[in-house]
Amino acid sequence: MPEVYYEGVGRRKSATARVRLYTDENLGQFVINGRPAEEYLTRIGDWDIVREPLQIAGLEGNFFVSVLVKGGGVTGQAGAVRHGLARALVKSDPELRSAMRRGGFLTRDPRVKERKKPGLKRARKAPQYTKR
Repeated sequence: MPEVYYEGVGRRKSATARVRLYTDENLGQFVINGRPAEEYLTRIGDWDIVREPLQIAGLEGNFFVSVLVKGGGVTGQAGAVRHGLARALVKSDPELRSAMRRGGFLTRDPRVKERKKPGLKRARKAPQYTKR
């Protein structure tokens, strides 16, 4: 019998996360790249960011969450997982859309690192002006 799951793709900076919510087995487990989420996200704040959509929906422990995340840094990956998790929750229950929207979880954060420009030291920092 094929496994039934709800899938959502989340992005943040250069990180991409594919989140799958399984309803049949291992309920309550949260796995990121084959490792338990608490072990993968060592910073407490990042783990809290990832769990937010489940807490607001009141569905903690109702799904087996499997995540494949690539690219970016730890915090960017946490943001991508949160975005993907919210999208997957909306697919599982369209009634959750307004709650996820209110929390700001469905909006893709467009902020990315600005590129360095020629003649400048960084993206915006210019060399110090000297009159003489």
